[in-house]
Amino acid sequence: MGRSRRTLPEELLLLALDPTTGTTAQPQSLDLGLAGAQLVELALAGRIAPDGDRIAVVVPRPTGDPTLDCALELLRRRGAPVRAVHWIGGPRLGLRQTYLSHLERCGMVHAVPGQMCGVLPTTRYQATDTAISREIKARLDSAIRTGVPPDPRTAALAALAHAVGLGKHLYPGNEGRSSRSRLRDLIRHDPMGGLVAHAVMDVQNGAVAQPRRSPAQAGRQATAARPAPEPARGVPMQPRRGSMARVVAH
Repeated sequence: MGRSRRTLPEELLLLALDPTTGTTAQPQSLDLGLAGAQLVELALAGRIAPDGDRIAVVVPRPTGDPTLDCALELLRRRGAPVRAVHWIGGPRLGLRQTYLSHLERCGMVHAVPGQMCGVLPTTRYQATDTAISREIKARLDSAIRTGVPPDPRTAALAALAHAVGLGKHLYPGNEGRSSRSRLRDLIRHDPMGGLVAHAVMDVQNGAVAQPRRSPAQAGRQATAARPAPEPARGVPMQPRRGSMARVVAH
């Protein structure tokens, strides 16, 4: 994968970066969104593909992007398709900082050291070229305004932005309500982006669905759960062997 084009995790992070405060909007859900954006980027690169609600590695060849290749290798080591919701909900310590540091090395942001409450050291990140962030948002604006189905990359970015709650950051207030609604609707234009976005929202809501069962497993479980049949009327039930019930002689 060439470095001439920004990846979806990078674009999502730039969208979330507040140009005034230097902080990221929705930091907790953004971490989930970045993990999801990696999946979509790998799918766009032809390395993985959806398999129901799971993700399967189809081409394990590296992309050339170290962070994406790390995710691809972890998926490959699973050996079997992994549920998107389990992958996104797994530990992703430092993923946001990894991408912030990468954007700093690329010259897209610069770190501004500071202090919180005058004591705790903090680091904020300011975009060095706000035109990049404006161009990314302009793609979303165009898709929202025109109603023309966007390309898969833009559709996936819109789906992820909605999933992590960036709608109110990008289109604030009552005047942005219709734009937020249309941003949500763009989720249907990319199957992979929709799968990942719904997985991100499921993790946030704690509504992780149970794995699907095969018909044979479902049949065995239904049989086990079926109550014992009642005895035919007029036929006395026989005591179970070894039970404490007494048979009363007439």
